[in-house]
Amino acid sequence: MASTPLDAAFARAFDPPPPPASPVRVARAPGRVNLIGEHIDYCGLPVLPMALRQSLRIAFQPRSDRTARLVNRDPRFAPSSFAVSESIPPAPPGDWTNYARAAVGALAQRFPDLRGIDALVESDLPIAAGLSSSSALVVAMALALLHANAVTVAPLELMALLARGERYVGTAGGGMDQAIVLGARAGCASRIDFHPLRLTPTAVPADWQFIVAWSLVHAEKSGAAQQAYNERTRQCDEARRLVAARLGRREDISYPDLLAAAPVAELLETAASSLSGVLARRFRHVVTEATRVWQAETAMAAGDLAAFGRLLDASHQSLRDDYEVSHAELDRLVELAREAGAVGARLTGAGFGGSIVALCRAARAPAVVGALRERFYAPRGAAADVARHVFTAEPSDGAEVL
Repeated sequence: MASTPLDAAFARAFDPPPPPASPVRVARAPGRVNLIGEHIDYCGLPVLPMALRQSLRIAFQPRSDRTARLVNRDPRFAPSSFAVSESIPPAPPGDWTNYARAAVGALAQRFPDLRGIDALVESDLPIAAGLSSSSALVVAMALALLHANAVTVAPLELMALLARGERYVGTAGGGMDQAIVLGARAGCASRIDFHPLRLTPTAVPADWQFIVAWSLVHAEKSGAAQQAYNERTRQCDEARRLVAARLGRREDISYPDLLAAAPVAELLETAASSLSGVLARRFRHVVTEATRVWQAETAMAAGDLAAFGRLLDASHQSLRDDYEVSHAELDRLVELAREAGAVGARLTGAGFGGSIVALCRAARAPAVVGALRERFYAPRGAAADVARHVFTAEPSDGAEVL
């Protein structure tokens, strides 16, 4: 078989180069933008994301031993090598390879005899922008390792396995990112339900345009940001147990069952009278955000742009005031997008920086993007790279091996 430019680039990336025994394949995993349903997947409640055309790609080749070697085309990220095993020592906190280690470790626990791979990573996803570049790495690494070992896993099983596996990095997250990165459908957003896990696609109306804009503030997933994220998961759990007890329900009742057992108004009234201020706010966000997901899915199916926009605005207000994960730059982007003609906008992802998502008619999108360029990015000296910071979101397919 004749060599290709990818083969040559792959060989140059490694020292020593991999043997030319088998062809180089590519695993692609998209980023995602969560349209609504923020910070509630780890409560077991539905969310509504879609995949992006921007993606992370891993060119890979199987090895004959149990070593995984990683090289990143981005020189900011150092190469790494580790043994494929059920218990992989982590790299220092914040190291990019911990997400690859998470995938490999999770699969090695399920399949004990996996061989390693040589992997060359490249991406056009913004890093630390709240668009799931980390979960894209987890998914792409998992697909590469499975393909190299001729192992198959059912999609829903793999989604759940990788959601658990990613907690290796120390973040007590839910399963949204892995599910949408693997299971997205082109042209659609997907409602993701948990316990049991399932995806329900809804076509994005052709005249709707979602715009993603980075705040220029990195949404870190380690250190203080990770601690704040994990604190909120604990607060949500404590609030649920206290409200359930006050209503005479089992303390281990899930959020979905709690919402099915009592009207939202009763739940909020109970929380307001029995929880401390911060727990009441966290609980109010979770309950109202879950309601917004169902309403947003209905609005999308009906093509009701204005209703979806109002739900985006309400979600941002709740994330800012009740969940306290917004940032001044995110708030400014939301404000500017609305002033430029978006029908609604909100932060997307975990917050503490990262990106917003705004919705407008497709014909209005160039004006919204232009206004953000002139009024947000130019004053901050970032207009030259504006195409990397703000873009229209194209609902795309999930991950695959090419």
